[in-house]
Amino acid sequence: MYLRAMTEKILILDFGSQYTQLIARAVREANVYCEIKPFNSKIEFDSTLKGVILSGSPASVNEADAPNVDIKAILDKLPVLTICYGAQLSAKNFGGKVEKSNKREYGRAQLRIQKDDVIFKNIANNSQVWMSHSDSITQLPADFELLADTDSIPVAAFRKKQDAGNPLHGFQFHPEVYHSTEGKILIQNFLVEICGCHQNWTPSSFVQETVDKLKAQIGDSHVIMALSGGVDSTVAATLIHRAIGDRLHGIFVDNGVLRKNEFQDVLDIYKSIGLNVTGIDAKQMFYDALVGKSEPEEKRKIIGKLFIDVFQIEASKVLEAK
Repeated sequence: MYLRAMTEKILILDFGSQYTQLIARAVREANVYCEIKPFNSKIEFDSTLKGVILSGSPASVNEADAPNVDIKAILDKLPVLTICYGAQLSAKNFGGKVEKSNKREYGRAQLRIQKDDVIFKNIANNSQVWMSHSDSITQLPADFELLADTDSIPVAAFRKKQDAGNPLHGFQFHPEVYHSTEGKILIQNFLVEICGCHQNWTPSSFVQETVDKLKAQIGDSHVIMALSGGVDSTVAATLIHRAIGDRLHGIFVDNGVLRKNEFQDVLDIYKSIGLNVTGIDAKQMFYDALVGKSEPEEKRKIIGKLFIDVFQIEASKVLEAK
């Protein structure tokens, strides 16, 4: 929705890692646009997609129901960078071995480079990296080769042997975190040296592209939007407001479980940034519905359903909206 036809992008497939957002941040700080999608999403291959990154995961690749993806099919189309769980999955899927470590490997390690590769451009030998995994790659597939190890693990970085196909690299550490001191250079090397990205994307260009796209998509229509008071919905509302002004009708519901004074404070903030938002004081309705309820999941369902009911009542009053 947000991109012009020629904007380059990197796709990050998320296997549930706590660090996935940090991968995206590193890519965007390198002035390359990226999107995060669940690992099982259908990939739309087009000329704008330049490479795919597979994230880490709290899962083990040896579990019966471990998250999986057809890495070979992706590699037929694009370069692939695999990180931690993604690296273990790629090793296993191509015929290598991944086994339970004697102990969870967590903390700093020194990366010992064993073979030159473009992924190591401007990376010092013995660069500090951050480990966080309980499985280890104990045997690489026959058509893979070792790039680096550490004192504690025999396979820290690897690649699929160079041939006519697209390159695949794997890191059993996390280059995206702060403790991997040159990790962002590693990611940039994948983006620029391997995927051929031009580093010409900026957050400001994203804002302008988004606003232009919204103008074209919405036209002269009115839009109704639920607002939570949080960052995500506020940013989204601000972008839409830049595109269509007061034809955006925001609805912010006081469900009775906000912080003290938060309902009015948030409404004041919305007003100060120019958003057209109606505040609905519905807390007594929520209190009445929650009387005698103590089980958390039951309360969540009651709050969720009642919020939808209140929102639909208020939304129906905005007659201009489609």
